[in-house]
Amino acid sequence: MKNIGYQLLKTWIKTGLYFYYGKIQVSGLENVPKDKPVLFLPNHQSALLDVLLIGVKCNRKPFFLTRSDVFTKPTLKKFFAYLRMIPIYRIRDGREALKNNQAVFDQCAEIFGKGHSILMFPEANHNIKRRVRPLSKGFTRILFNAVNRLPDTEIHIVPVGLNYKSNSGFPDRVAIYYDKSILVNTLYDINDVQGSVNRVKGMVSKRLKHLTTHIEDEKNYDTIIGQLDALDVDYLNPFETNKIIKTVDSSVSVTPAVENKNFFGSLATFVFTVLNFPLLLLWRKWARPKVWEPEFMGTLRFGFALLAYPIYYAFIFAIVAMFSNALVGLLVVLLLLFYNWIYVRSN
Repeated sequence: MKNIGYQLLKTWIKTGLYFYYGKIQVSGLENVPKDKPVLFLPNHQSALLDVLLIGVKCNRKPFFLTRSDVFTKPTLKKFFAYLRMIPIYRIRDGREALKNNQAVFDQCAEIFGKGHSILMFPEANHNIKRRVRPLSKGFTRILFNAVNRLPDTEIHIVPVGLNYKSNSGFPDRVAIYYDKSILVNTLYDINDVQGSVNRVKGMVSKRLKHLTTHIEDEKNYDTIIGQLDALDVDYLNPFETNKIIKTVDSSVSVTPAVENKNFFGSLATFVFTVLNFPLLLLWRKWARPKVWEPEFMGTLRFGFALLAYPIYYAFIFAIVAMFSNALVGLLVVLLLLFYNWIYVRSN
């Protein structure tokens, strides 16, 4: 029963993600080992959406290392445990709290020992900027602890590049790239732990900077991103975008171009607004003002849609069925669902 509930929840979220994005481009799944311990290490730009996208599209059933401050209430602890989430403690949680991490590291080793996978963000924080930030050494401690406890077990790293067309805007698109797995055992030297840490961090960082758009020059970030936007680069293709970044002149500022929709694009947006007006009004007036960081905009919008749209469709069905019949009500809902999906996909 527990697995059935988990699969139903996963299917609901997966369906919601496809309607939210219209299309999710996934590459490199053949690089993910199917029956060996794996630590997924993605870049982190969009809060919970990063977790959900990999969780439903990685060909595994991973555990998730999550910051400990979300495990504040007993009911939440049970629910998060059901979702295979494990608390990890950071320096901001207090030095005493950091002592709890050894138990977490040992739990991760047990998970690896059973051949399972874990997802963790090596940057240890999220940021909407299109760049890979310095990696924390926490993930190397988890890996090396597991190698020490499981010397005969092959443990793999799979770097993952998450690439959003907009990230905070809507409609949005996303491309996910899974890199070739890295065998940790061959990179770990018990007699040179710090050297091993630097070696693994350097390799993962280099891979991530290849798998997602990376603007190294943080000082001139705004200028460079402005030029990329003016060139209308494809952020879903980080390989080509990173080549273009090397050619731009960071000393030249560009005024962002105003995108003008054609008649049919404006008409499509108008129809979408009319058909979904109650939910759009509720989002803009009530839910969106509650977004406290731009990194959470996509997550909050998706969560709102995931909960509100089933109710909205059920309400429309009930109203139409009341004045006509159930078949007509179902047809109206399906047509609305189809139009919304086509609108998102075409944008």
